[in-house]
Amino acid sequence: MASTKMTLEDIETLACEALMGAGARKSNAASVARSTWRAERDGVRSHGLMYVPIYADHLICDKVDGSAVPSVEKPKPSLVRVNAKSGFAHPAIDAGLPQLFHAARTQGVGVMTVYNSYNCGVLGHHAEKIAEEGFLGLCFTNAPASIAPTGGAKPVIGTNPFAVGVPGADGPAFVIDQSASAIAKSEIMLRNRENKPIEEGWALDADGNSTTDAAKALKGSMVPSGGAKGFGAGLMVEVFAAALSGAVLGKDASPFSGPDGGPPNTGQCFIALDAGALSGDAFGDRISSLVAALTQEEGTRLPGSRRVNARRSTADGVEVDDDLIERIRGFIH
Repeated sequence: MASTKMTLEDIETLACEALMGAGARKSNAASVARSTWRAERDGVRSHGLMYVPIYADHLICDKVDGSAVPSVEKPKPSLVRVNAKSGFAHPAIDAGLPQLFHAARTQGVGVMTVYNSYNCGVLGHHAEKIAEEGFLGLCFTNAPASIAPTGGAKPVIGTNPFAVGVPGADGPAFVIDQSASAIAKSEIMLRNRENKPIEEGWALDADGNSTTDAAKALKGSMVPSGGAKGFGAGLMVEVFAAALSGAVLGKDASPFSGPDGGPPNTGQCFIALDAGALSGDAFGDRISSLVAALTQEEGTRLPGSRRVNARRSTADGVEVDDDLIERIRGFIH
């Protein structure tokens, strides 16, 4: 398949122009486009340019309100609540982060919930942003139901990622970003588009049987990582991201793919902690010691290091399939 090397700047511009062409106002499109180039920079193709046609289709069919202007309120000094108004999650998160950081600086902790929201892209990028501000960040986002309870076949919760951004002396020490499922659903969607099989143990078909067929997997359910423990982690995320924010539960949300169901109106939760104050300024030393222990043996690595390493290899550009570029350009008027 023919491809073209694109700079990260060109990727951001292409995504922004396509989203504006599909109906998003400039500031909303720009926020999502920044998320797109970050995903491409880190080698997370499933959340990069491949997702732009989905975003654009959802703008056109009104599954996402491209003109939405998020509203921010502070019900208490350390709490921030953002209404995404059925628009993209990214501009809603951007609107609330300054208040979240102010609360963490003045109160020692800030908690922000986002509701009437949508897919927020790579959750680890939001955790990283909190860590870059010097705070310990804990992030949750729920998704349309795709995981059944252990022993069941009917999905109740989504892949429901959580992420932790750990601050270090010179920026984030490391970022943990993982979902409740054995693999991100976007990876199965990617395999389905490319007509490739999925790995055994990733998903079940509609009858609850293990499958390597991506199309059957998308009609069935995801396998939770670690069985009941993975489902429990996903359930925890559902509590923070949906119940605590007042967002729509995954079991009631429309899918993030396809035109059916209207806005999913899912939610997110972000917690920023002043780790130095809570630890008596011991946090930095403890993290340095922990990082040293994690990396002293050959073959070990820090969580998130693959994405960091990918940034070095994408400095001179990213190869993008020409067919995908043309699909995206089709939304530009």
